[in-house]
Amino acid sequence: MIRVLLADDQALVRAAFAMLVESARDMEVVAQAGSGREAVDLARAERADLVVMDVRMPDLDGIEATRLIAADEDLAGVKVLMLTTYDTDEHVVEALRAGASGFLVKDTKPAELLDAIRTVSAGDSLLSPGPTGRLIARVLRQPQAPHAEAPVPAALGALSDRERQVLTLVARGLNNTEVAEALGLSPLTAKTHVSRIMGKLGARDRAQLVIVGYESGLVTPGAGG
Repeated sequence: MIRVLLADDQALVRAAFAMLVESARDMEVVAQAGSGREAVDLARAERADLVVMDVRMPDLDGIEATRLIAADEDLAGVKVLMLTTYDTDEHVVEALRAGASGFLVKDTKPAELLDAIRTVSAGDSLLSPGPTGRLIARVLRQPQAPHAEAPVPAALGALSDRERQVLTLVARGLNNTEVAEALGLSPLTAKTHVSRIMGKLGARDRAQLVIVGYESGLVTPGAGG
């Protein structure tokens, strides 16, 4: 069973998500939080596998809550799936840097949300494919875009030519199967490349690879979005 913690400041939204999650045979809601601070406390108390976290919450917003969860060694196995109302929410980039394993917009279809929970809890990362490229490209065009927690672009020098190709495709939102098809590789080989790239760049997951792909210039604003 996938143990899910729901964090949203709107009680009706939490209730709707709870009903949806409980309808799945392979997951259960172990707690609900109405603020970021409560989400962090409950993540520690309940040892949930995954937190479905709203970006905007009182007391402590979803980004700071995610950062605290990601920095807590005792919560190393806890994944965060960020939810936002709009796919233009520039705070999503900060959330990915803070340690979120991906994000979805709140109007995602119910079945897609359940699939996202399964994907992230299994250790993969998930980003809304359409909005991701547009959003990150737009935010990184801004002069004051934060860079503190992204992997160091200089580390790209450690990547082989093939790994740089793979990173470029991952940064554009392609999954392992799509990367494999684009480069004529097996899915297993593509997955191996992605794992090695994350190790060399010190990235936690694919979400950070998207960030470093744009910040390093491998993927330019407007390309592959």
